[in-house]
Amino acid sequence: MSYSIAFPEDINKLAINHLLRNDAQEDLCFALWKPSSGSSRKTALIHELILPRENERLIHGNASFLPQYIERVIGKALETNSGIAFMHSHLGPGWQDMSYDDYRAEYSNAPAVFAATGLPFVGLTLGTDGAWSGRFWNKNHRGLFQRNWCQSVRVVGTSFSVTFMDKLLPIPKFKSHLKETVSPWKPEQQAKLSRLRVGIIGTGSVGSIVGEAVSRIGVKHIKLIDFDTVELRNLGRLLHATLRDVKNRTSKVSMLAKAYKKIATAEDFQVSEKEWSIVEVEGFQEALDCDVLLACVDRPWPRQVLNFIAYAHLIPVIDVGIAVNVNPEDRNLLGADWKAQIIGPGRQCLECSGQYNAGFVSTEREGHLEDPRYIQSLPKNHTLRQNENVFAFSLAAASLQVLQFLSLVISPLGISDIGQQNYHFVTGRMDILEDQHCKHNCLYPSVIALGDFAGFTVTGKHNKAELARKQRKISGFP
Repeated sequence: MSYSIAFPEDINKLAINHLLRNDAQEDLCFALWKPSSGSSRKTALIHELILPRENERLIHGNASFLPQYIERVIGKALETNSGIAFMHSHLGPGWQDMSYDDYRAEYSNAPAVFAATGLPFVGLTLGTDGAWSGRFWNKNHRGLFQRNWCQSVRVVGTSFSVTFMDKLLPIPKFKSHLKETVSPWKPEQQAKLSRLRVGIIGTGSVGSIVGEAVSRIGVKHIKLIDFDTVELRNLGRLLHATLRDVKNRTSKVSMLAKAYKKIATAEDFQVSEKEWSIVEVEGFQEALDCDVLLACVDRPWPRQVLNFIAYAHLIPVIDVGIAVNVNPEDRNLLGADWKAQIIGPGRQCLECSGQYNAGFVSTEREGHLEDPRYIQSLPKNHTLRQNENVFAFSLAAASLQVLQFLSLVISPLGISDIGQQNYHFVTGRMDILEDQHCKHNCLYPSVIALGDFAGFTVTGKHNKAELARKQRKISGFP
């Protein structure tokens, strides 16, 4: 099991403003957090600061808190069903280790916090450059509390910053024959990019291209999540797919993982194959292990799930969609558009931007979108009947998605929010929508950083995914 911590951008700013003092002294505060439970990673989502009141802490070069402060915080945690995090600042930059006093303060309070909340005590240290370090205090099998360092601490909003613990996640190197490769951005930006755990949700025509690009720019950890099998109709636009894959009923993730291992530029490249739908519990939990998700899906239910993850679990989602409009009578191309955007706190969600219709989610959950009779009953120009596409359109859409990903992570010239990009093939024009916000009655801003405790379930049984896995198992191929 690995560990991480994530902040919404606005809460991070409040914490920095409080903890980084102008008088060269350390300071402290407490916060509340909610759990985000992935398949192999536990994340503490910081959702509220509890700043000290007068006479609740002492500042003496270092800083210490008084009993009434933590007692008030425990009461607040019990009211909100939250865990407790302790934050303090150090007078140095980068990932911070712990002094003896730091260790003693956190270790001594871990039992009481766990007994009261049922959740581990979480500690964070802030460096002078805004970098965070973090740890969980977990109860082991002997009943003792031990420190488990987080691999990373992430801040998510219109920008995206990450601090890594180098001992747990060393900076990856390029493969030996690519050591002369020069990136157009700074080494520290490449170090950030290469250590991210990137999930690709949907490995069809767009997802296969996006995975290729991410593998070639030095990312070391990629997770492919898709239940589908390579079929004959995929060969025209699914990268690396062959007739042999069709004959062997190869899963898309297995076929692509094999290809990416051959072309990846990072040394010790790792790609995980997960034969689930994102709407299944298992696929959902696999996605929660990732730092960034590249959404290459076209159905409303998967988009709703990814929308939820972006806000409730603080994992940025870069979405792309293609819409091709063909005259049903003479098959003349009327329009082709592709749109890429990033969603998460501080940004407009997929539902409010019109990327999916919430009304169609229940239709899909009930299985109607897999029923040919239902699809045939819809008008010929209905959005659910539009599945025309060609490789060139997928290639163009994938390029927008990858560039949005790089903009978020690299932040060239400090710009990490380039807006929603909508390209129109017929006119050759690009619409850029900036400063878009959710509607006043949108649900998703209200679930920011609530994680496992958001209060509703978006996953469910997916008959088509179960059938695809069953058929591959019967055939005897992966």
